[in-house]
Amino acid sequence: MASVIAGLAGGVVATIVMTIAMMVMGDGGPPPTARLVAKFAGGDPEDYAMPGMALHFIYGIVAGAVFAVGVPLIGLSLGSIGVAIGLGLVYGIVLMIGGMMFWMRMVIGMEPIRV
Repeated sequence: MASVIAGLAGGVVATIVMTIAMMVMGDGGPPPTARLVAKFAGGDPEDYAMPGMALHFIYGIVAGAVFAVGVPLIGLSLGSIGVAIGLGLVYGIVLMIGGMMFWMRMVIGMEPIRV
């Protein structure tokens, strides 16, 4: 249970960091998750900025819990903070690339911003 709680906390921290990076590097518009909500709910993505942000946080928190439970299941150890951070960083990058390739391009139909 402690690993799930640690994963949830890690997911919150990672999502906050990612959200700040998205806001700094973004175009000032709503997050891509708002576009996802708008696609299924109908309407303008600007109307779904807060629900989109909530969806982004839910996704990040659940992803953190999956990481904390899944890493030991594949035989890796999170015994040190350095290893946990390193594996978490790799996991986060994989999720980000997967999100850009699948969710943004295939589901929402938008291109990620090139920086």
